[in-house]
Amino acid sequence: MVDTSGMVLPPLLAGLPVRGFFTTKALNGDLKAVARILALPVSHLYLPLQKHTDRVVVVDHDLEPGIADAVVTNRAGVLIGIQVADCVPLLLYDRKRQVVGAVHAGWRGTGAGILKGTVHAMGERFSSDPSDILVAVGPSIKGCCYEVGHEVVEAVRKASGEGEYYRKKGEKYYIDLPLANRLQALSLGIPPENIWVSDECTFCLPHKYYSYRFGKGTTGRQCGFIGIV
Repeated sequence: MVDTSGMVLPPLLAGLPVRGFFTTKALNGDLKAVARILALPVSHLYLPLQKHTDRVVVVDHDLEPGIADAVVTNRAGVLIGIQVADCVPLLLYDRKRQVVGAVHAGWRGTGAGILKGTVHAMGERFSSDPSDILVAVGPSIKGCCYEVGHEVVEAVRKASGEGEYYRKKGEKYYIDLPLANRLQALSLGIPPENIWVSDECTFCLPHKYYSYRFGKGTTGRQCGFIGIV
């Protein structure tokens, strides 16, 4: 029996031949603990070197971490993941081609369309069709708490189009990156029923999640992992 404490399991991925989950503070980014729970060698967990880029890396046989903020693979028995502490973690699964992806989308990545780039990479490398892709959007800071400058809104709007993911309150702007990424997914042709968005805000739940904003820059990290069983 897999111990799922410390994990958020997207219902969208339940019952499928894939392991996909987001960690909480209870498990954080402890790769040894994740590997132990899933009965996998630590060497079979892949995390890229994140730099808020729009780079997507495809993992084949080489598991040496490279600079990227999104990972794609069709290799079974390997869990690919990303680390976050307010930014949006996204897990992707192509049910037809058996391909998975993990995406780290902060405002820079969202503005650069990293989710779009990941879906395009899945199509180019593995012939994935957006209609076959499931997208799980994990816990992150929400529009209720994410105050940003106008330049952030403009960057995200260029990639996402208009929508209700941002609002202005007085002279302040608030943006909901999960909803912006959902809009980007829809624009690619991913059906709305193929998208699950967590309703949890990391800033609102500091007892459960690490939050860079809440911790004023001093914080740990949680992860999102996905892999073909």
